[in-house]
Amino acid sequence: MTAPKPPKKSAPRPPASKTSGSPARAGTPSHGPRPQPHRPAIDAPSAPPEPWSDDDLDELQSLLDEVPAPLEPLDASMLDGFLVALILQPKPVPLSDWWRWVLDAEEGRPAPARYDAQPLLQLVQRREHQLKQAIADRQWFDPWVFELDEDASPSETVLPWVAGFALAADLFPALMNLDESELNEPLAQLYMHLDPEDLEDADALLEEIESLEPPEELDEAVESLVRASLLLADISRPRPAPKPQRSGGPGGPRGSGGPAGPRRGGPPPRRPR
Repeated sequence: MTAPKPPKKSAPRPPASKTSGSPARAGTPSHGPRPQPHRPAIDAPSAPPEPWSDDDLDELQSLLDEVPAPLEPLDASMLDGFLVALILQPKPVPLSDWWRWVLDAEEGRPAPARYDAQPLLQLVQRREHQLKQAIADRQWFDPWVFELDEDASPSETVLPWVAGFALAADLFPALMNLDESELNEPLAQLYMHLDPEDLEDADALLEEIESLEPPEELDEAVESLVRASLLLADISRPRPAPKPQRSGGPGGPRGSGGPAGPRRGGPPPRRPR
């Protein structure tokens, strides 16, 4: 399957949330108040180690803003989707191959010698580790999706995250080269938010997308990002099959949730034929 063309970055910095009142830090580029990531109103498993605070996110976005021109770094939401697509690759992608694209999403240009990327790298790797652990354990994670203005649709709101995912899938195509028949359902849940013109030579994927109802609520769209990511993990990074228990062993049979364990709901609703 051909990966979709990532939407042009066009500097989609997370806009200010109307509910956020914390000012940008003095001495850093100001884009208004830092937005807060959207968290669906559902019960989620306990947070993994080192949960991110608002100050952590503020620092990360400030460091991304400070990447020197002419480089065009990812913003926080695109970075999050980018990291998830990296983690879902069938084989690990070396840092040396992907780091330059975090600093320059347009061309992957190297940073100037005078630029100290270490503080940013430490935060990015911290988020990568957190996501990697959640995906390996098939646990819920909070995608960094930032609420836009009140007129924005759910698809418009999650688009930066999906664009970051699509960028990594395009740069590192091993994930997209897996069995198309298995990939189509979870990929459709992600790429339904893209412009259909960005999907080349993907007739089966487009057909799958057309069968889905667009999410009406942001919570639904965000849940779908996580659900699709975990479904893709079952395909590209399957967990070892559990060893069968001896009959009559302690604990008895366990409920079956498949290799990914219990999932939140099912796929998005289908359009009526």
